[in-house]
Amino acid sequence: MNLDKGLFDMENNILYVIVNDDPVLEFDRSKPVPGHQRQYLDNMDSQMDQGIQLGNDFIPQPNALQRSQFVANSLINHILKDEYSVAIAMCTYLAKRMPDLKQIKCKGEDSKEGGSKELSIELVFDRSYEQSQQEQKIQFHSPNKIH
Repeated sequence: MNLDKGLFDMENNILYVIVNDDPVLEFDRSKPVPGHQRQYLDNMDSQMDQGIQLGNDFIPQPNALQRSQFVANSLINHILKDEYSVAIAMCTYLAKRMPDLKQIKCKGEDSKEGGSKELSIELVFDRSYEQSQQEQKIQFHSPNKIH
């Protein structure tokens, strides 16, 4: 048995939710989802069949990626409100409906007016959390003008 392959398979089974570079939630796809939770996911799909609001756009017949963006937005909003039971349901939906999804990354900064947050949410399909941790970070700095 190749242990490296086992580790790689295990990484592929985990969906990570990362907020401001910190992992806050993970879902192990190898564990079964109870029947009542599967029914909840089906109910979510039925509700989204009626259309969803993504930003300023109403999408009457959302595709799988649009549904995932909608659910990821809801997931992050529930995490920020410390409503983890609903966040876990959203994470379960994403893990089961998007098997190639490896990470949901959210970055947020305090806004100057009103103290609200400006958030960006990225769905990552091409690298696991572990792989992204090993990547070299590149930062660009603007050189000081010499007078």
